[in-house]
Amino acid sequence: MAEFRAQDEPLVRGLRWVIRMAVRGLAVLMTGVIVFGVADVCYVLYQRLMSEPVGFLEITDIFATFGAFMAVLIAIEIFVNIVSYLRDDVIHVRIVLATALMAIARKVIILDYSTTDSQYVYATAAVVAAMALAYWLVVRTPREDDADKA
Repeated sequence: MAEFRAQDEPLVRGLRWVIRMAVRGLAVLMTGVIVFGVADVCYVLYQRLMSEPVGFLEITDIFATFGAFMAVLIAIEIFVNIVSYLRDDVIHVRIVLATALMAIARKVIILDYSTTDSQYVYATAAVVAAMALAYWLVVRTPREDDADKA
């Protein structure tokens, strides 16, 4: 007697097709976000350089530019997550954690500590520590496909 497998069910195949199409749509949309993000970085940098004094950036301008750069890099990481899901049909925890670390790093870089409550700073530090620990544990743990090679 043939073994029943859920993925062979026509409804499940159809739903998986719908999800794959949705993920492809997300990849296209994320590409647009990245292109507009790069254009925004160029525009922000141009505006900052053309304001008085022309050709000079103040520290706040540099942090705003860093924030815009990091936002584009985070969008690229999310695109990598989407593409890896399309390719392997699994969510890669290592890539997701790396993206989250980049996002929290962006927050730390652009945070104005002179106006931020100390509890918020401590909470951000706790999130950074938790994400770093999680990433370290994931990187340190041998993967199944590595064990199969041994």
